[in-house]
Amino acid sequence: MRNDRQQQILDVIREKGSIQLGDLEETFRDVSSMTLRRDLILLEKENHIVRTKGGAVSRQTLSGTSSNEPLYSFRESENHEAKKQIANKALVYVEKGRSIYLDSGTTLMCLAKILKDEPYTIITSGLNIALEILKKQNPLVICIGGQVNRNTISVSGPSSSSFLDKVNIDIAFMSASGYSYDSGFSVSNISESELKKQIIRKAKKVIVLMDSSKKDKALAYTFANRSDVDLILTEKESDI
Repeated sequence: MRNDRQQQILDVIREKGSIQLGDLEETFRDVSSMTLRRDLILLEKENHIVRTKGGAVSRQTLSGTSSNEPLYSFRESENHEAKKQIANKALVYVEKGRSIYLDSGTTLMCLAKILKDEPYTIITSGLNIALEILKKQNPLVICIGGQVNRNTISVSGPSSSSFLDKVNIDIAFMSASGYSYDSGFSVSNISESELKKQIIRKAKKVIVLMDSSKKDKALAYTFANRSDVDLILTEKESDI
């Protein structure tokens, strides 16, 4: 049976969708981190939440998504160190004066945060990525139009496709929700899949940023095969 504190924690997670352990420590200052972790373990055993690295997400939040992909806030806390390693590897390939496409996704956000403040054109479908790069003074930022996906904080659809017909892309840094030998690179949203296909056709060079947890996963829509991309960056030595 849950105590009052555990019920309060559950209520907060249900309201916000997710929470970090640090936030719980601020709320329950007289309770140790170990006790709060045990509270989350109990709530997970009761099937109310899924624990993540440094926090937890509500199962209602996960089941409420319209696809097989969890919410951005959930993915952001997963494999964070691996994503930072991948972003640092990708930074080597960013050249000033180039037209660069940054796909949506949490790994691409890691790259956006460490981009040097230099003159290049950044084109992106990620609304949050565009806002992050706008903190710098020199890059020109272009956010393509379209319908917003609440789960990925990105835009896609006919408007996006029409806009991309008018731009040139020197290098595209792409994300994927899954990769398998049989299905290639895949996502769960057909509009995003079609957009990614168009970007890969237009870009002179394509680099996929993908942590190793995505390997051997196949979602509904394939947007590229291994032969369609020039390079794959993971936190490990890639055997894809």
